Amino acid sequence: MSRVHRLPPDLANQIAAGEVVERPASVVKELIENAIDAAATRVRVAIAFGGKALITVEDDGVGMAREDAELSIERHATSKIDTAADLAAIRTLGFRGEALPSIASVSRFRLRTRARGTLVGTEVLVDGGVTRAARDAGAPEGTLVEVADLFFNLPARRKFLKADTAESAQVSRVVTQLALVAHQIGFTLTSGGRAAVELPPARSFEERFQQVYGDRPDLVSVDKTAARVTVRGFVAALADEGPARGPQHVFVNGRIVRDRTITHAIQQAYRVATIKERSPEVHLFIDVPLDRVDVNVHPTKAEVRFLDQGLVHEIIRRAVVDALGVTPAPELVLLPASPTDDQARTGVLPWVWPGSRAAPAAATLDPSASPLAPTGAAAAGVPTVQPNDRAVETTAGHATVAALVRPMVPLGQFRNTFIIAADEEGLAIVDQHVAHERILFERISDRLLSGSLESQRLLTPLVIDLGAGSHAALVAHAAALARLGFDIEPFGGGSVRVAAVPALLDWTGSEAALRAMAEDLEGIAPGERVEEALRRTAATMACHAAVKANDPLTREKMQYLLDELRETAHSSVCPHGRPVVLRLTRREIEKSFERI
Repeated sequence: MSRVHRLPPDLANQIAAGEVVERPASVVKELIENAIDAAATRVRVAIAFGGKALITVEDDGVGMAREDAELSIERHATSKIDTAADLAAIRTLGFRGEALPSIASVSRFRLRTRARGTLVGTEVLVDGGVTRAARDAGAPEGTLVEVADLFFNLPARRKFLKADTAESAQVSRVVTQLALVAHQIGFTLTSGGRAAVELPPARSFEERFQQVYGDRPDLVSVDKTAARVTVRGFVAALADEGPARGPQHVFVNGRIVRDRTITHAIQQAYRVATIKERSPEVHLFIDVPLDRVDVNVHPTKAEVRFLDQGLVHEIIRRAVVDALGVTPAPELVLLPASPTDDQARTGVLPWVWPGSRAAPAAATLDPSASPLAPTGAAAAGVPTVQPNDRAVETTAGHATVAALVRPMVPLGQFRNTFIIAADEEGLAIVDQHVAHERILFERISDRLLSGSLESQRLLTPLVIDLGAGSHAALVAHAAALARLGFDIEPFGGGSVRVAAVPALLDWTGSEAALRAMAEDLEGIAPGERVEEALRRTAATMACHAAVKANDPLTREKMQYLLDELRETAHSSVCPHGRPVVLRLTRREIEKSFERI
């Protein structure tokens, strides 16, 4: 007797169904995708007991004639493609002809449909893959699919389903995702007789997003097109302090996908601004030419393969980087304080930190342009700074004056840690340490791109005793650290000899900085992820070189910090992910005092 034999069709279908139908949410996804392909304008979903007892999906799409309805539950029967050439440019969400027969093979299945323009509908009943009836029936135009007792004939699969609430949450998530894709369609979801999702048709993606998530000031808009690839949507702002792992909804040509290339591009975009490990909230819609992406690479169509993987990665990364670069943050333009009596008497210029840009030419500004500028005689002697790249011409009465864009006035420090500043929009509280850390980090990163940092030799070399792991890490990465301005060599036992440190780093803080860098570098082999290691060490250097909390600052130092922060690419967070600025708008202040 032969040991090899054909499996019965019903068993083969049940095995195949295991790849397509994982849980109730899988059923809902496949059925809604069919509704979208059928040009529906309305989709109603209802579930009972998380979808384990009952799932119904009804649409007002094109519907099917009787012949098509009977054939639709046969494996590999589809209206989406005709030849192998069609696989090169798939326009529909479904195309394999596996969803309906797979679902019908593991449930008590009912299909009721009527094609547009016909008078009679069709009803098909299937139990566990066996067709029980196919008959004429009264039905509205469109299609209704009812799936009862999911996995009733596969108890091994059914017992692995989660609690009703967990399965309901997954169904809700799928409906929400697909509603974002097809904003022109109205969606409703009823769970256990209660409305869970109610979304009328929307005129645009932005309107649908607002329907689903409401106002989200913690998200920033992404919109970029390059090389026929379009990336749009919303991502978490750099300063967002939301959950460690936010929802990540990624769509390629309207298809829900999980793709390592896209995930890596998003993570790389956030690493440009911060070394903090993040899994940010993301809602991205990526449109790629149909002939440049293969969607036939996963049983549930959850993965895709790009023909130009590197190009797509770079476009997505740049799109997110550009969006994060315009993350809402205060544009800080400052009016310097009037000179002190001593300065006026001696002619001594205000103190400027080393490395700051030369001050632009002074210009006279109408004191009324700033809500907090001094008036009367005190205002007459106030010099003002007008950065050329931020100046605009405005008309006040009959006089034309050079007005600064959102002028910001430093008011002072709070507990020698936070800079308090104001403009016509409200108040800003700036953490002086993390602000300076951001400034230094970007300066270090820019110089590393062009070569290495300036180094200063120590008159007396510094000898540091380290643990075995830290010692090995510093010695192994001595070449990389040389780019940062360190001259390090082993000095016997667990010690290292430091002959030079970066010019921007105070030598008294060099030991603490090197110890912190050693911890960051442990476990990274020489040559492995060198750029990532350099970014981490650059962040550590910036942290140790920055002004500290509890350090009193002169008004000029505050001005320098705010001016420099304004020029950074990502002014809302420090390289370790901590927020830089807290804003209190004028509207919020007035509301607190019941002036609104």
